[in-house]
Amino acid sequence: MTVTLRQGRPEDLGAIVRLEEAAFAGDRFSRRQLWHLLNRAHALTLVAEDEHGALLGYGLLLFRRGSSRVRLYSFCVHPTARGGGIGRRLLEALEAVARERGGERLELEVRVDNRVALGLYRRAGFRLRRWLDDYYADGCAGWQMEKTLVAPCEGRVV
Repeated sequence: MTVTLRQGRPEDLGAIVRLEEAAFAGDRFSRRQLWHLLNRAHALTLVAEDEHGALLGYGLLLFRRGSSRVRLYSFCVHPTARGGGIGRRLLEALEAVARERGGERLELEVRVDNRVALGLYRRAGFRLRRWLDDYYADGCAGWQMEKTLVAPCEGRVV
């Protein structure tokens, strides 16, 4: 299967909503929230699509003006497409975009019971930063994780 990564477009909204429904049992974004994130927010969405144009995954970065911290706000791969390296490729591409836009740290939150995602993030170099008690709607705790995107010697010159 050939998978292409590209920037998300407004016409991807329906497919992204379906991805959210397939990938997450709860704590999903509404269609309205996703529309805003695709169209109005200071954000960037990358999607992974197969050769037929079906979306297999997406990741969404939030940028804060005047900050070098970037937040991986949402990330998912369709359950039927997991295990083929799509998540790793998508995460690497999102990190590259964050770096290109001046990001020095990439932060995210993940459910403590999501072993697959925790493994992906750890293998990608993220480290556990803070425990988030009762973080999700169902009461599940979370981990805040972060990754430094620039080596100390690459830091900005003031």
